[in-house]
Amino acid sequence: MKGKAVYRDVNENWWPIVIVVISMYLILATNGALFLLAVSLKQLAADFDWPRSVPSAAYALLFVGSGLGGIVMGAWFDRSGPAPVTLLGATMLGTGAMLTSQITSAWQLYLIYGLMMGFLGQATVYGPLVLNIMRWFKHRRGFAVGLITAGQGLGGVVWPLVFRHFNETIGWRETFWWFGLLIWFTSVPMTFVLRRRPDVDTDLTKTSLDLPLSMTGPTSQVSRVSPRLIQMTLCLAMVGCCVSMSMPLAHLVSHASDLGHSTSRAAEMLSVALLTATVVRLVGGTVVVDRLGGLLALGLFSIAQTAGLALYAVVDGLGAMYLVSVLFGLGYGGINMCYPVIVQDKLPRNEVGRRLGVILLFGALGMALGGWLAGYIYDITGHYAAAFWVGVVFNLSNLALIIFLARKTRLTSLSTGKLV
Repeated sequence: MKGKAVYRDVNENWWPIVIVVISMYLILATNGALFLLAVSLKQLAADFDWPRSVPSAAYALLFVGSGLGGIVMGAWFDRSGPAPVTLLGATMLGTGAMLTSQITSAWQLYLIYGLMMGFLGQATVYGPLVLNIMRWFKHRRGFAVGLITAGQGLGGVVWPLVFRHFNETIGWRETFWWFGLLIWFTSVPMTFVLRRRPDVDTDLTKTSLDLPLSMTGPTSQVSRVSPRLIQMTLCLAMVGCCVSMSMPLAHLVSHASDLGHSTSRAAEMLSVALLTATVVRLVGGTVVVDRLGGLLALGLFSIAQTAGLALYAVVDGLGAMYLVSVLFGLGYGGINMCYPVIVQDKLPRNEVGRRLGVILLFGALGMALGGWLAGYIYDITGHYAAAFWVGVVFNLSNLALIIFLARKTRLTSLSTGKLV
């Protein structure tokens, strides 16, 4: 039915579980395009005699493309659901990886990662799948979002180790080729299952302001703040957190190896961070987001990420680097699952795809800026410490915006006689 969304609790039948598992795998698998480039960054630069800012720019274009595409794909999702959107994305990501194995110049890498991997690839996965899973759960949406976004963390645990092994044994070109085939033969068929829709209708045009608590769930926070103000504040906060977030994700392997640690230990550090992120998403959706609410949870996770980034700039011992990776993963893992819950609770539900797409665009621009900026600062200074301190500044601006929005929401709620 046009203009309607559908919700169902997980214990009513097995379909919600199937959708969760498939969504988690799609996020896990398609995120490999990001980690493959990060792990291969030094080899690409060496093979083509490029400065590191060249593959870093391709990394940045992935996020720029996915951010711009997210608005288009979000609007498409609002009209057509997740199946056709994710089918396009899986097809483009698989094909893009295979084409990357054949590149001979920088512009080809830029085109593939900006257009195929970004605009037509990653843009179709995260936002549509997260919004779709919240249609299947009437309650505990933070838990549901945490489950499927754990695919990002699991991908970070698995992919760096797998890609490092194959890069060292068969080379980066063959690794890209086989990764593309994997996407084609696993992710593409799975997207057809997403044609299944929940069966119980509820009015999608309402926001959490209009729905009783039994329908909005325990994470909902009723307020009268302008949706435009909420969206813009979240957009700017997303830039701050994503600039700092992307720096270790793109450059931790290179940073650790520059400090004298082996490539295998460096890849393990990234895996530790992302394994921690996975655990946070599996547990934090219920323990933190559903209990404290999206905004407060976002603030706490941002503090952890800020501390982790600052410590990356000053520690160099192997054990210390592993511990800092745990702290960074704690923050990184929690941040990403907060934004969709806040959007679902605070903004008009018939516009969540488009509005989340806009917010994710700002996040993608932040990820792009952070990944490129860290490489650029490295080329100037010869180390990553200065880049990480710049990331700390961006994350502090994110915290300031979160505090502003939380206070604005609370004060507005008190003025209407409703406590957040």
